[in-house]
Amino acid sequence: MKILACNSNRPLADAVAVILGLPLTKASIRRFADMEVFVEIQENVRGEDVFVIQPTSFPANDNLMELLVTLDALRRSSARRITAVVPYFGYARQDRKTASRSPISAKLVANLITEAGANRVLTMDLHAAQIQGFFDIPVDNLYAAPLFSRDIQERYQGRDVMIVSPDVGGVVRARAIATRLNCDLAIIDKRRERAGHSEVMNVIGDVVDRDCILVDDLVDSGGTHCNAADALIKRGARSAGAYVTHGVLSGAAVARIATSAIEMMTITDSILATDEVKRCDNIRELTIAPLLAEAMRRISDESSVSSLFD
Repeated sequence: MKILACNSNRPLADAVAVILGLPLTKASIRRFADMEVFVEIQENVRGEDVFVIQPTSFPANDNLMELLVTLDALRRSSARRITAVVPYFGYARQDRKTASRSPISAKLVANLITEAGANRVLTMDLHAAQIQGFFDIPVDNLYAAPLFSRDIQERYQGRDVMIVSPDVGGVVRARAIATRLNCDLAIIDKRRERAGHSEVMNVIGDVVDRDCILVDDLVDSGGTHCNAADALIKRGARSAGAYVTHGVLSGAAVARIATSAIEMMTITDSILATDEVKRCDNIRELTIAPLLAEAMRRISDESSVSSLFD
């Protein structure tokens, strides 16, 4: 078993390697003067079970290309099995045709990863579960729900917690955590006029004097979560927090969250946090390194991954 890290999130790869007690595979991943990606594997991987860790976060296209070229390099180096470990799967929001003559880019990316040489994919909290079906290779989709549930129990001990889904599409994800915590569930009914902008329409559920926790797979502009927190407070909630797996946090998202009604937003390190994120007082980070490491170990040992979430 070998672990190879691309450049998108080296700290996460280092943490996984330490937990597994393995050194990172020596490789050079660099750019030519015109920004072409060049990859050179600097140790023997013939017949090895290789895991490539690379979230395809900002800059999404550069990081995706790094992953594809690395997969190709490993395939041509005769690696026995290549697993693309993509904690954050970019382009996942383009999982269907939203208008005439629009692409399904998530399917295109799935094809690219497969054709580049991946034998299987390990990812986390896909934006849409059906993306697993876009691949013609095995996909293991990990969940942050157990990690979030444990943290909520510790931080909100003795408080009257209510889990809230920020939209109808995230109800299944939110219900999974509400079931683990044996608490109530509320739903935000919102209307999105255009990409990146949302308007809260209604709150379904009695949130009066409750400590509400928004649960979602990703936060990008932060508008949805900030608007939802405002709506919850206006409807009588005692506090509004958030647990989100992928902290994309593009544009002015961090500044928006810093001045919002969100008491604390908890994200994971699936995406490398910027300095601005680290400085924000109401954004904190949980590591997924132990979960990733255990899933990788089980894949290598040919044992069950799904039992991690039983």
